[in-house]
Amino acid sequence: MLRFLVRRIALGMVVLWLITLLVFLLFFVAPNDVARTLAGRQATPDVIASVNERLGLSQPVWKQYVDFVGNALHGNLGYDYYHQVPVTTIIAQAVPVTVSLAVGAAVIWLLLGVSSGVLSAVRPRTVADRTVTVLALLFYSMPSFLLGVLLLYFLYFQLTLAGFPIFPAGGYAPLSDGVLQWARHLILPWLSLALLSAAVYTRLMRGSMLDVLGEDYVRTARSKGIRERRVIALHGVRSALTPVVTQFGIDLGTLIGGVVVTETVFSLPGLGKTAIDAITQQDLPVIIGIVLFAAVAVVVANILVDVGYALLDPRVRLH
Repeated sequence: MLRFLVRRIALGMVVLWLITLLVFLLFFVAPNDVARTLAGRQATPDVIASVNERLGLSQPVWKQYVDFVGNALHGNLGYDYYHQVPVTTIIAQAVPVTVSLAVGAAVIWLLLGVSSGVLSAVRPRTVADRTVTVLALLFYSMPSFLLGVLLLYFLYFQLTLAGFPIFPAGGYAPLSDGVLQWARHLILPWLSLALLSAAVYTRLMRGSMLDVLGEDYVRTARSKGIRERRVIALHGVRSALTPVVTQFGIDLGTLIGGVVVTETVFSLPGLGKTAIDAITQQDLPVIIGIVLFAAVAVVVANILVDVGYALLDPRVRLH
């Protein structure tokens, strides 16, 4: 298991190195005037001179790259010259919002997707199976921004007009304001993400469960007189979860990297909305920092997926 984990971490480090190289070439080598590009269109000559001095742009390219990687490893992702604050400060303010959104939605879509997928698989071609299939296809084909707008219209606007202001229009309340207030501001964004993703997991879990329930070891377990619920829970669900775990790690890593549409619709100041604002303002230091953070999130998520896959599936060799 240790050798397996070391190999996965080493592969992840290679991927991160390639990403840092690509980001450096794109933002620090390709532009004709790197300092002006990073400082923005409204930068004064003093700011441009400060950027040149701070980043050492007069040094050889290889030395600039070494300094770039070294600073990133030490948590220095650059300086936002629009707001005169470090990029790490901006990311640190946005990360709790995105993590709260991603983790809460992930819990909901896992519960919905796995349970409905199992129900659909153990009762194929029944009313329950067809109902789950229709709902999964409905939400799978629905754009995320449309679902968000519909939730705002029916659960915020209409309920508020009726005198039941249960849900807020948007925004974020930190945990310091209380768990209920925090969850109240996030329940609609959670549902907006979870209903769409649960549709994918429902279809994935159903197909995987149908394959597993047809295996010889499942028929053997049934022939031994083991109760059906135990067969499904211990033999069926565990084996069927491997593709779900793979998909979950990728989805969660991507969400933590930034949920652009949902954060924009619900005015959540997370990484996704911060990235959109930075792109609009051409705030390149912030864009670079978010790209590197998102890359780390995706790589870490994939490493955890590989480990979880190996633990769930005994056929995976760990040496």
